[in-house]
Amino acid sequence: MARYAPEPPQPISLQTFDDALGRRIIELHVWAVEQGLRGVGAEALFDGFCQRLVAAGVPLWRAFTGMRTLHPQWAGYGYRWRRDRNAIEPASWQREEDLEPTWSNSPFAHLEREVAGTSARESHLRRRLAGREAALDFPVLAEFAVAGATDYFALLLAFGAAGDPSYGTGVAYSFLTQHPEGFADDDLTLLKAVLPAVSLAMMSHATHTIAGSLLAAYLGQDAGRRVHAGAIERGSVESIRAVLWYADLRGFTAVADSSLGPVVVELLDEVFETLAAALRPRGGEVLKFIGDGLLAIFPVTAPQRASVCRAALDAAAEAIEALETLNEARRRAGKPVAAVDIALHLGEVLYGNVGAADRLDFTVIGPAVNEVARMETLCEPLGRKVLVSAELAAAAESGARLEPLGRHALRGVRAERELFALVLDAVPDRSLADGTKPT
Repeated sequence: MARYAPEPPQPISLQTFDDALGRRIIELHVWAVEQGLRGVGAEALFDGFCQRLVAAGVPLWRAFTGMRTLHPQWAGYGYRWRRDRNAIEPASWQREEDLEPTWSNSPFAHLEREVAGTSARESHLRRRLAGREAALDFPVLAEFAVAGATDYFALLLAFGAAGDPSYGTGVAYSFLTQHPEGFADDDLTLLKAVLPAVSLAMMSHATHTIAGSLLAAYLGQDAGRRVHAGAIERGSVESIRAVLWYADLRGFTAVADSSLGPVVVELLDEVFETLAAALRPRGGEVLKFIGDGLLAIFPVTAPQRASVCRAALDAAAEAIEALETLNEARRRAGKPVAAVDIALHLGEVLYGNVGAADRLDFTVIGPAVNEVARMETLCEPLGRKVLVSAELAAAAESGARLEPLGRHALRGVRAERELFALVLDAVPDRSLADGTKPT
């Protein structure tokens, strides 16, 4: 674990404020610290801050704050505040969005470059947007000027040690006014004095949000939420009834042996995303990826047992159909494809923390988990894409969708089990580009 030596104390710069300005600075400082201690969300925090600036006499028209985040899907988020609408609007940016042309020629990118590689924690700029002193050296400033803004102030406060993304890269702010004379010197003094405290409150919320988001991304929504809420003791498990949804790529070994690593990873990513897309809207929780397999659960409560089981069947049918569409697109692009087999089972499992003292897994354990994995291995011998246990078939009350296949032995399971196949009329049974079955 990295340890950072504290920076030597900097000499305090004494500045004489008039009583009114000093009082406003202290009041906003105290307010920002209280918000951070309470864990107030960034949206409410920034909205409250902008309203208090207006109440303090700052002629604020528009304001923005944003920060990068540590998440596999989202690159960053921010909030836009407008006085004329008395509203704050959230914004977010996905990692695949191409923001580089806009970002690289923005005031924020300029401030970030100034801070990068230095020990400075802060960088700011001011631009007049009207009159003889107007300086529209960034494209966005010209847009603001056309909209009627007269003055622009931006500030970036960096977090943590340089190059350590676990703290975030910092928080950026911008403020606009339409006042004919722009911002007064006291307005900018107030902003520069109070924004560090506001940023600490922002960081408090951002750290909590990033931790929750990462846990959800790596453990699943429900498991991540439980861990974040304090379910962290080894052996702390509870018995739940759930639909177990197990999928595995058929013929993946052959694909992996004949393809380059990045090609294999791309295939896995696209297949897993297709499976997860069918699960998300129906309440399915992806619990883990196991090599080329996926284990998901649908927690079941007695009043909703039939509807949850039918939702799991719907997810399987949609996933198979979507995978066929994906495979057709990959064939046309000359890329390798792989079929997926799915097994569904309903049973009691233990759900919680299992593992070593310093390395835990939030997972499900129990005979039902072993049984659903064994069921999946029978998909190819039985010529079916989706197999369903008798327990789930009875609970789903969807007899017309299920074809009985009789009783079959499951490896490692003492008694034979009755199995059903999910009827997939619209889904052809094909997997490889040349029409052959994978092995």
